[in-house]
Amino acid sequence: MPTEQYHEPPDELAPEVRTFARMCTSLIEEAEAINWYAQRLAIERDSAAAAIMRDAQNEEFKHFSMDLEYLLRATPAWREVARRILFQPGDIIEHGEEGEAAVEGGGDEADPAPRPFARDTPSLGIGSLRGRSR
Repeated sequence: MPTEQYHEPPDELAPEVRTFARMCTSLIEEAEAINWYAQRLAIERDSAAAAIMRDAQNEEFKHFSMDLEYLLRATPAWREVARRILFQPGDIIEHGEEGEAAVEGGGDEADPAPRPFARDTPSLGIGSLRGRSR
């Protein structure tokens, strides 16, 4: 099934790489949905409609965050860069440079050659969700 999420022939990609591509696409779609709701909320005058849209946008925040966490757990180098940037006070650009340097220099837990879903990466922890009620 052809799709724009692949830049290489899908049948030549390992299943874990195809999963990674699907999760990246999902992350993009969630970000787009957050943006669409932000635009709708900016002009909506009906408070009941706005409340429903705000609730829907909050769901998109959750989905985006879950997608991002999944991808970060699957890619140690990306996680290392993100760890140095996200939720840090101060200059975002400086933190970005520090994160990049850590990965390029092999600092901390950075994987010098990012490999999505490498066999030697820690568990994604998804199994811990089993048995939880919604």
